[in-house]
Amino acid sequence: MQRSVRPGPNSRTGPRAYGPPGPDYDESGYGAPGYDEPDCEPGYGEAPCGGSPPGGRRGHQARRARRPLFRRRWVRVMLALLTVFFVLIAWSVGNALTAPGGGTISDRLAEWARDHYLGPVVTFGEWLTYQPPKVGGKPSFSLTGPGAGQTPPSARPGAKTHTITTYAPPAPLPSLAGKPLPGEGQWRVLASVHGIPAIYGTYLRASSIYTSYVAGIASLNQNLVRFELRPGSEDPGPGNWKAPPWIPPGTRAGLLATFNSGFKIAQSDGGFYLNGATAGTLANGVASVVYYRDGHIAVGVWGQTLHMTPDVVGVRQNLHLIVENGRIPSSVDSNVETSWGATLGGGYYVWRSGIGMTQDGRVIFVYGPALNVRELAELLKRAGAVTAMQLDINPEWMSFMYYLPKHHPADPTPVALLPDQMQAPNRYYSITGRDFTAVYSR
Repeated sequence: MQRSVRPGPNSRTGPRAYGPPGPDYDESGYGAPGYDEPDCEPGYGEAPCGGSPPGGRRGHQARRARRPLFRRRWVRVMLALLTVFFVLIAWSVGNALTAPGGGTISDRLAEWARDHYLGPVVTFGEWLTYQPPKVGGKPSFSLTGPGAGQTPPSARPGAKTHTITTYAPPAPLPSLAGKPLPGEGQWRVLASVHGIPAIYGTYLRASSIYTSYVAGIASLNQNLVRFELRPGSEDPGPGNWKAPPWIPPGTRAGLLATFNSGFKIAQSDGGFYLNGATAGTLANGVASVVYYRDGHIAVGVWGQTLHMTPDVVGVRQNLHLIVENGRIPSSVDSNVETSWGATLGGGYYVWRSGIGMTQDGRVIFVYGPALNVRELAELLKRAGAVTAMQLDINPEWMSFMYYLPKHHPADPTPVALLPDQMQAPNRYYSITGRDFTAVYSR
């Protein structure tokens, strides 16, 4: 009698027999009646041969979800794009850090970030680290200041020895901080030409609240000195400027002073012109320093009091006047952060610099810490300026140096007017990234 059978789980062709093994049965089970040898062996996690995957469609999707992330095509594409992006960033930052021009690593990184649309990030970081000025206190250095040497007549070949119009020493300046400290507001000679004082300097505090902060002030006689505009290696950058971005050896005889220029040209509201070449656009209505072929300069408004002529060899524009016709306009108190430059931490009281002209043609330069725009204008006006403009701001970019010939007139020693300025006195003895002004004896 034939046994009843039912389909087995591994059977593809028919039912599998149940009951005692037959005579052909061996221990491996092969050869048993009704047994069909499988054609495959399922792998780990796979469905039995001929069967459906465990869990049906949901099980299949779960196995796909467990596929290693890095093996997915979109992940590999994204990783490749990110790699290329970071390589380009590293290359760009590396160029910024190694380019000639001076500046600390933090300065260069901040400049790079601002040039690559990351200005708000930089400003936020500066805001986090900004320290407001300290109230009260005394200066960290003496305001009497060191003496200065004289430039001998032979320092520059062909130096003129005829009678030169000179000026009496400027009148002492009253302190804005109240009772003056010893030496405050008293002028001293920083440089002389043919034995005649050509540059005077003094210190003055600008606030009765922040009394430990001191500004440096210089007064330059244009009848004894001449001014040269120099380009920066990064701003305005390479061009047919016909002038080096530093003061190389062999060109230092008769060097009396150097000082910083204005904002980066892209943020100056104007342009830069030197020896027939231009960066940016010279804009009407913008405060300007104009350099003439005979070595003198003028400060005013381009298109109004100053114009392009054959005698103009250089123009440096920056924002608007902060002293005009002997008066300080109300605009110095308006939109300080947006109209007068992005400051560290968005503070009003930061390092600032400015340049102006007196009625008799002397040039006034002022710079110092913890100044707002009105205080800078007040210092320029108090020193005699009837027309003045702001130059650069923040400590990394400003400086004023005078040069002592001592025993080496062809290689004078630079001295910082303010001992606490961030930039080294010899900053212009090597390639510099920003444009500046060099002052020579006539």
